[in-house]
Amino acid sequence: LAEARKKDALDRARVRGEQPPAELLAEERGLHSSIEADVKSLLEGKTYSELEALQSHIESQMRSGTAKVVEYWEAVLKRLHIYKAKACLKEIHAKMLQKHLERLEQPMGSQDTLEEDQDSRPIEDEPDQDALALSPEPILDEEFHEEEEEAGSFSPELLHGDENDETIDPEEDRAILERKRIVVLEEQQRRIQEAMASRPTTSEDDLEMKAMKAMGAMEVGDAVFGSSDEVNLDSQVYWWHDKYRPRKPKYFNRVHTGYEWNKYNQTHYDHDNPPPKIVQGYKFNIFYPDLVDKTKAPTFTIENDGDSAETCIIRFHAGPPYEDIAFRVVNKEWEYSHKKGFKCTFERGILHVYFNFKRYRYRR
Repeated sequence: LAEARKKDALDRARVRGEQPPAELLAEERGLHSSIEADVKSLLEGKTYSELEALQSHIESQMRSGTAKVVEYWEAVLKRLHIYKAKACLKEIHAKMLQKHLERLEQPMGSQDTLEEDQDSRPIEDEPDQDALALSPEPILDEEFHEEEEEAGSFSPELLHGDENDETIDPEEDRAILERKRIVVLEEQQRRIQEAMASRPTTSEDDLEMKAMKAMGAMEVGDAVFGSSDEVNLDSQVYWWHDKYRPRKPKYFNRVHTGYEWNKYNQTHYDHDNPPPKIVQGYKFNIFYPDLVDKTKAPTFTIENDGDSAETCIIRFHAGPPYEDIAFRVVNKEWEYSHKKGFKCTFERGILHVYFNFKRYRYRR
């Protein structure tokens, strides 16, 4: 039951597009969640050379057989590659930042040297103003006009560009700029649409909650019928591929298992030593929230399994934009009675297909 709940939580996180819980991820990696902090504290804060030395030390210990907990050090080696890459990136970033700071400081240093050179020049001896004042000379009108003209010559002259350069029409330049802006806006809208299409919508979360409510709580013998049980179908080309983006539908399924207490099992087994569990039924919930033609309900067909006669293939088919999806189930006769748990409905974008297998009783 604990394994079934763990699989149920992992599948629910994958359907919603969320990150699975940390403790489940740690169990999947084969390392206990309490040791993750020890591995993190061991590797964090070390430089690339220190991590290289640590890696060579661990590998030498594992080759010589002196490592006590081999699984722990194998997990450390797996994470060492990630921390080595991070440390290498940090060192490269520090070097680039140092070079950038040196470039910023270089022009400031050259400017300071120029100012020091100017300050170090000897000040020329100025003529004695008092001596000049003792011998005044008459100022002529021509010299006065020359001084006025010289004073005006200090304003910068207008430099004309090369007359052979090509000139751009302002209207044409504005039109080119508008076209470039339109291209940038279209690219941004395309990226937003792709991000919205790849991210699970809130409607899919609502569909999952409705499916869980329809199936009810997990009972003894129930397990998640997840992606590992999906059958890979041959690739098909649909007529609507060019118009719609094809995708497989989301699903949330369960398989019900239990004991079969026939005469043989009653003779050879008891409740303390029960017989092997067998599959007694399935519950399929296939989500089709974005069907183009909502008037046509999805259908399912039963196909023979070429690998084994004890199993068969149940294929679910709907219209665009959804591709077919199939699962491998036990090949037994179904109970089609509503009282025995059979259900086949399509409502609110969810196809519900629930069925149990017939139980045979042999009498003399």
